Amino acid sequence: MPKMRYAVLLLGSTLEFVEMPADHVYQLTALNRRLHKELDKLTASNVPSLPHVVAECDALDIVDNACPVRHGLEYMNELEQAFAALDEKAYPLISLLTEIRALQAQLEQWYEEEEDA
Repeated sequence: MPKMRYAVLLLGSTLEFVEMPADHVYQLTALNRRLHKELDKLTASNVPSLPHVVAECDALDIVDNACPVRHGLEYMNELEQAFAALDEKAYPLISLLTEIRALQAQLEQWYEEEEDA
């Protein structure tokens, strides 16, 4: 069984958990920090609210279903869709989308390889 790891995300007072292959969670954390650095530079009216990665952990026991565990690829697909939908005129959004899509592609490949194994 592959080793999974969890990113703990916080948006306001809402916690969210994203399950990803252990070797990829650090990339989500780095991407999240990069996106937060750039959010204020975006001028589009529909800039998504982006949670902060506040922790990473190897094990997770959920005792309250109010905080579901999200599949990593599902999370990345939604993130890509949110940023692709921006009508940005003043900021070169392509670099952010490139970083999002790179991690998205790595996860797609990882999950495909796991299915084949």
